[in-house]
Amino acid sequence: MSASPAFPAALTDTRAFAIARAMLEGFDRHYRLFRQASAEAQRRFETADWQGQQRAQAQRIEYYDTRVAEATKRLQSEFEAATLPMDVWQQVKLHYIGLLIDHYQPELAETFFNSVTTKILDRSYFHNDFIFVRPAVSTEYIENDEPAAQPTYRAYYPTRETLRETWLRIVFNFQLEREFENLSRDVGFVMEAVGEQLGDAQLRANFQVQVLSSLFFRNKGAYVVGKIINGFQETPFALPILHGRSGKLVIDAALFGEDDLQLVFSFARAYFMVAMEVPSAYVHFLRSLMPRKSRSELYNALGLQKQGKNLFYRDFLMHTRHSSDKFRVAPGIKGMVMLVFDLPSFPYVFKVIKDFFPAQKDTTREQIQGKYLLVKQHDRVGRMADTLEYSNVAFPRHRFGDELVAELKHFCPSLVEEDGDTLVIRHVYIERRMIPLNIYLQDATPEQTEAAVVEYGNAIKDLVRANIFPGDMLWKNFGVTRHGKVVFYDYDEIEYLTACNFRKVPEARNEEEEMSAEVWYPVGPKDVFPETFGPFLLGNPGVRNVFMAHHADLLDAAFWQGHKERLLAGYVHDVFPYEANKRFENRRAASAVVEPDALTV
Repeated sequence: MSASPAFPAALTDTRAFAIARAMLEGFDRHYRLFRQASAEAQRRFETADWQGQQRAQAQRIEYYDTRVAEATKRLQSEFEAATLPMDVWQQVKLHYIGLLIDHYQPELAETFFNSVTTKILDRSYFHNDFIFVRPAVSTEYIENDEPAAQPTYRAYYPTRETLRETWLRIVFNFQLEREFENLSRDVGFVMEAVGEQLGDAQLRANFQVQVLSSLFFRNKGAYVVGKIINGFQETPFALPILHGRSGKLVIDAALFGEDDLQLVFSFARAYFMVAMEVPSAYVHFLRSLMPRKSRSELYNALGLQKQGKNLFYRDFLMHTRHSSDKFRVAPGIKGMVMLVFDLPSFPYVFKVIKDFFPAQKDTTREQIQGKYLLVKQHDRVGRMADTLEYSNVAFPRHRFGDELVAELKHFCPSLVEEDGDTLVIRHVYIERRMIPLNIYLQDATPEQTEAAVVEYGNAIKDLVRANIFPGDMLWKNFGVTRHGKVVFYDYDEIEYLTACNFRKVPEARNEEEEMSAEVWYPVGPKDVFPETFGPFLLGNPGVRNVFMAHHADLLDAAFWQGHKERLLAGYVHDVFPYEANKRFENRRAASAVVEPDALTV
């Protein structure tokens, strides 16, 4: 990065403070609307407004860019911001820092400042003095101490005798305005699960339960998130609350430990809606539950994906500074639409849309970007990888192998620029690296093959329930995570399931049609023939046997068309980020009588 001019000795330009204040007003409006949309998730959950919840989740993602555009327009019209000299921008940043001293979301406001500033200033003028490359205001120990303010978390101090009453109070304190089917019964299940988790451990002197003050809403569930502290042992937990078959609320499961919560907060799931005043405090608490999750991932999970992007990029810059390996063309089968490269020491891949595609790929750059936006805004149900989208990313040129540079210049010349020691890529998606399923199956044991093929079918069925048709279902377009989950990550042919027409291949009318190598029957642009998937997917006999035993229905048009009709009728499926054996359904079924509950909420 080029050297930047020194900061001014004095804050002398009156425009600088006005610009800083206008910028912060734009951010405050953004976060006020963000919190409002998140807070309204509780009402939508209580009234079972699932379509409304889905719409709100998608719309909230657009809020940030809309507010950035508004702030940019205001600064241009009121201050002609793009024409101001650099020393004024230095003063703007210093005034802005001063305004953030007692702010409850300073880290988000800094990112908003960066977004607006980079919209206004030309890339060649970016200096550390003009944007927040590092945080200027600490987020440690921020808490709203006003009497009426809600604390980040509540702490409960039960004894063995009052433990049941405490769990009832934990749920009751969220003041859900829908009746529970039998809260006392479900709390009994929670206590059984806690007992199984803690075993024979005695309740120590500082035994407590800490619970985040806001529920976490996603899909058709609301999650209580917290931790049990027993002496020096801390046990993370989450309690999913759902609408039961009776229409009343039930606690569906009790999830414990970092691994369970990692799946709940997976990068392949939609963002939560959480009403937070101090998001950094929520992230700090969540990191105590999941220390292996980065802060960037947790901000993403909370719906603050722009802050997640900002932190991810800082982590990436730090990684490149402390590593020496070179970027390379990513291992595996090369894509027809995307050029994919990676850094072996960094667990992500970089995907750049090519400038031209083979004839069989009838698409455009704009259409592909639209597909990635669709996935960003959709409920990913644990089966589609989240992506981070960046513009004008500067990489150190010496870290790129010659083969990769040649590929970039051949396939993506409009997006690549060499600027001295820097290689600038104008548009790139960054995704978590996974083992491509086709590569995984090459070296898998029979047991691993069976598990992966079953997971592959489950992944497709989860996508179907979320109204997603993957388009290209080849093994190479799916990856295996470290938890053994199969996740889809190639989006250029993705479609809404309800937009497709699933058909059975017509019977041949004569021998000539039966023997024809060409398709002899009419095919519409959105027609799909599931029985034709088999020859492309099931050439390996071992794979075929497992697939047909568990997922033969995926080759039947009736399966797909039936789900399409249910979705068109307005049905929203439950999608659980935990295994079926963790649910309390069996315990409820074993309860002989559902007794009236005097402590329903």
